Amino acid sequence: MTLLTLLDLHKEQPVSAATSSEESFSLERQRMVDEQLLSRGRAITNSRVIAAMSKVPRHQFVPASSRSQAYEDHPLPIGYEQTISQPFVVAFMTEQLAPQPQDRVLEIGTGSGYQAAVLAELVADVYTIEIIEPLLKRAEADLVRLGYTNVHVRAGDGYKGWPEAAPFDSIIVTCAPENVPPPLLHQLKDGGKMIIPVGESYEQKLYLVRKHGNQVEREAVLPVRFVPMTRERKD
Repeated sequence: MTLLTLLDLHKEQPVSAATSSEESFSLERQRMVDEQLLSRGRAITNSRVIAAMSKVPRHQFVPASSRSQAYEDHPLPIGYEQTISQPFVVAFMTEQLAPQPQDRVLEIGTGSGYQAAVLAELVADVYTIEIIEPLLKRAEADLVRLGYTNVHVRAGDGYKGWPEAAPFDSIIVTCAPENVPPPLLHQLKDGGKMIIPVGESYEQKLYLVRKHGNQVEREAVLPVRFVPMTRERKD
């Protein structure tokens, strides 16, 4: 799929149709929260995370061809062999970090920009890195269009993090390396948390990592399937 095609998928609808669609999507978003986040066996309980998930328009971050499924309980393709995670996983990972209003958060793997938007509702600043530049440009345009001015974007290798902006109160990784990248641990504040999927071939565990001085605690919190972390090529 070309960048032009991806951009075409995001063309605006007529005003009257768009208004009606937004009302319908709002109802679907509330149903998503009620059925997938609040009623699940392992329910989301953080009221601020629930409020953010109730507000952020997930359908604005997926291609138009997939918008009818935007609030369904599964991932969706966004191009370039990447996906937007299912709503529960986004909420779960966010809740694990217990984000605070004054926090500065690093996200590895911007993708559609949806996770960054959810975080932007909850913290002071979000720094997000994406290695696939066309995806980053589309996500940045959508975030700006929707008014998320506290999201800072960068194209590059997420394994290396964003050292100039470090340290971060928390780090969220939305692609799976084989091991926790040491540069990310270095850029995490003392007392900070990282949520990261680790493993091979789409079979991973989601780990909550806590940093206390020179000590690092790792707790497996959920079995998951994420796309592998992509690295820059070494010449």
